[in-house]
Amino acid sequence: MASNNTTTTAPQAGVFSGLNPVEFNSSDPVVLFIIQATIILIFCRLIAIPLGYLKQPRVISEVIAGIILGPTVMGRIPGFQETIFPSESLPFINLIATLGLIFFLFQIGLEVDLAVIRRGFYKSLSVAIAGMVLPFGLGAAVSVGLYKLQNRPYVSFSSFLLFLGVTMSITAFPVLARILAELKLLRTNVGAITMASGLINDCTAWVLLALVVALMNSSGGIKALYVFLTAVGFTFFVLFIVRPLYRKLCHYTQSFEHGPSPLLMAATLIIVMISAFVTNILGIHAIFGGFLAGVIVPHENNLSIKITEKIEDIVNIIFLPLYFTLSGLKTQIGLLDSGAVWGYVILIIFLACFGKIIGCAVAAKVCGMTYRESFAVGFLMNCKG
Repeated sequence: MASNNTTTTAPQAGVFSGLNPVEFNSSDPVVLFIIQATIILIFCRLIAIPLGYLKQPRVISEVIAGIILGPTVMGRIPGFQETIFPSESLPFINLIATLGLIFFLFQIGLEVDLAVIRRGFYKSLSVAIAGMVLPFGLGAAVSVGLYKLQNRPYVSFSSFLLFLGVTMSITAFPVLARILAELKLLRTNVGAITMASGLINDCTAWVLLALVVALMNSSGGIKALYVFLTAVGFTFFVLFIVRPLYRKLCHYTQSFEHGPSPLLMAATLIIVMISAFVTNILGIHAIFGGFLAGVIVPHENNLSIKITEKIEDIVNIIFLPLYFTLSGLKTQIGLLDSGAVWGYVILIIFLACFGKIIGCAVAAKVCGMTYRESFAVGFLMNCKG
């Protein structure tokens, strides 16, 4: 019986043995992956050139590149999607891209100053709450009409309302972190408050999402409470147990004086991966584990900067474009095929932006920030994913 081509081993003589480089083989996915990664990087860089003149961050070009390469545009070319981006190959891209995103959030954590976050914690908490309450209310209001449009009676309206409210309330933490990093705002007052607000917002959204799933599975909301409590407990464990031990390792390896040693780098990368693993199995995205691991690294003698320099290029240039392009590859704008659907798309975009910008800006202003700073916080918190 002939074996399936998607699981056979690659011919030892390569193309001289008849190997087709664009034929996906799950036992040797690197060949097609290299082709995919190269195409993605070229498209991202080309699109970034005109967008750069409009002062747009690179993440925008990466999402647009994904939409162009996906089923919306080039996927309409016969055979393109099946040949270059077959569905069975996307999990491999997602694996590499998510790993890159975890280490990017680790880099962001390295740049965050806990002292600044502590000083502005109440401002951040107020902005995060306001940035969820108003969009949630607007999402709940629009869910009535959208529920009727979807016509899925087997989905309870209460679950649908909660899901739409949560999705309207979310600030896309990876997108926010990317923009703050590119605009060099992480160490500013506005950047620190927005970063902390986005972190609180997104973590809360994951807990609420667990609640939605629990309600849809008729298992009650107790699981969401478990997610919240264990996430808080793990955060305290990292900050108050792992952090002092890590500092001792820095002194033991003399990394403050001579830069990060191989032992310290190995320990650091292991902490990043374990932390990402734990947050993921707790029901909160692995990226928050990466961020937590970055926060515990001391800033003395520019240690955090020296660690960043060792990993930033390969993460920022290769891995990150894959992640943000992948979201575009999964987007099918062609499914929006009626006037009513497009009407709701426009309405939801307006309400989501209005609720997030106004809610966060008002909260920031009440907390004593200037109008300029308040609206900067509002627009930054409006990042969508």
